[in-house]
Amino acid sequence: MRYRYSEWDEDMIRRLLADRDLTRLFNYILLQTNGDVDEALRWMRYLQERGILSDDVDLNEFEQRLREERIIQKIGDRNQLTPKGEKLIRQDSLDRIFASLKPGARGNHAIPREGSMSNEPLPERRPFSFGDSSADIDFNESFANAMRRGAIDNLGLEEPDLSVRQTESSTACATVLLLDISHSMILYGEDRITPAKQVAMAFAEMILTRYPKDALDVVVFGDDAESIPVAELAYVGVGPYHTNTQAGLRMARQILMHRKHLNKQIFMITDGKPSVIRRSSGVLYKNPVGLDPVIVNRTLDEAVICRKKKISITTFMVTSDPYLQQFVRKLTELNRGRAYFTPPDRLGGYIFWDFINNRRRRLK
Repeated sequence: MRYRYSEWDEDMIRRLLADRDLTRLFNYILLQTNGDVDEALRWMRYLQERGILSDDVDLNEFEQRLREERIIQKIGDRNQLTPKGEKLIRQDSLDRIFASLKPGARGNHAIPREGSMSNEPLPERRPFSFGDSSADIDFNESFANAMRRGAIDNLGLEEPDLSVRQTESSTACATVLLLDISHSMILYGEDRITPAKQVAMAFAEMILTRYPKDALDVVVFGDDAESIPVAELAYVGVGPYHTNTQAGLRMARQILMHRKHLNKQIFMITDGKPSVIRRSSGVLYKNPVGLDPVIVNRTLDEAVICRKKKISITTFMVTSDPYLQQFVRKLTELNRGRAYFTPPDRLGGYIFWDFINNRRRRLK
C-alpha cells in the first residue's frame, strides 16, 4: 500500500503555533483581569506597543476570530466570555499543568477509606489466577499465547494461556477546593492568586472530564466564606480581606456532610495565617498582627471537627515563612491530614499528584 504525503507547510505550522501561544497568552491575562475580556485585550495591545508582542500579530483579527469561534460574545458595549470560553480556559490550564508535571512528584499516600469503585483498564497484562473475572481476560493475547505454545493445528485455550488485563480501581471522592482570596495573595509584589486560580480551574476540569462520578465544590474565603460555581473561577479576584480560615473550613465541611461519597476531603490553597473570625454575635474579630490565640484556636477547633467527621484537610501553603508553617503543621497534626509548602509555580504538580495518588489503588 502506498501513502502520499503533502508538502510540509512550515508557514502553516508556524501560524498554528503562533495562534495557540496567542490564545494561551490571552487566557492567562484573562485570569489576571478576573475574566474582563476588554481589559485583557487592552493589555495585549499594550504589550504590542511595548514591543513584547510582535507587530505581525493582528489583534483585531484575533478578537474577531474569538467572536466567530464563540469564545467571546458582545453583550451591550462589552465583550464577555461564553461558557465555551470559560471551559477553554480550564482546559488550557489543565494542558499547561499536565505538560509541566514530572515523574516522581510528591503525594504518594494511602487511601483512608474505600467508597464505590470503577475499574479502569491498564496496558499491562498478567497471567490468569483463580478468582479473576472473565470480563478481564484479554482473548487476543490469550490466543496468541496458545499459538506460541504450539497449538496451531488444534487451537485450544488452557489456563496457562489466559492473560488478564490489569485494572486500576478509582475511589469516588467528594472534594472541596478552598481558595484564599485575602489581600495577602497579592502582597509584596508577588502574584499568588493567578497561579492559584489557574491550578483551581485545571483541577476542576480534570475532575469534570476524567472523574465524572466525583463531586467538586469550590469555596473562596476572605473575611467570610462563599461557595461559587466552577464557571465563576475565572472571575474571582482578591479583595481587601483578612483571612477567615475557620469560615472556609466550616463551609467546606457543611458541603461535604451533604455528599454521599465515603471519601471526603478539603484541598486548601492559602499563603497566610488566619487573621479573622466571626463571633456568634456576627461581629468580625480581626487581628492581622501575629498569630492571635483566639483566632488560631477557633480555626484549629474546626480542623478537629473535620477529623471527627472523617474529612481530611490537605493544605497547600504558597509561602516559605517558618512562622506561618508552624501553624499549618499544627492544623495538619490535629486533622491528621497532609501539608505541602510550595512556591506558586509548582503548586499544580503537588495538587494533581496528591489527588490522583490518594484516590487510586492497583488491583493485583
